[in-house]
Amino acid sequence: MSRSDTEYIVLKILKDNPRMTQRQMAQKLGLSLGKTNYVVRALIDKGWVKLSNFKRSDNKLGYIYVLTPKGVSEKSILAQNFLNAKSEEYNKLKIEIERLKNEL
Repeated sequence: MSRSDTEYIVLKILKDNPRMTQRQMAQKLGLSLGKTNYVVRALIDKGWVKLSNFKRSDNKLGYIYVLTPKGVSEKSILAQNFLNAKSEEYNKLKIEIERLKNEL
């Protein structure tokens, strides 16, 4: 998975579930917790994501991730790039499948 693909997927996850922990994200992405933390920190440093505290029911502070307007805009660009790359990959696979069918 490319860096921009990972950034897009993390932005999508955070938009859909802003209270997801980095550990949960790491499991969902199939990445290490350290790599996930690195990506999230990079998104915060770029100004695409903002981190806020919230009070959890068990009296501990939790965090909520909020996409900034710049993050929403960048997510759209990354989504278009992701779609283009996956469409190209799909078309190449379709051609390969047809070639293999013709060999059989």
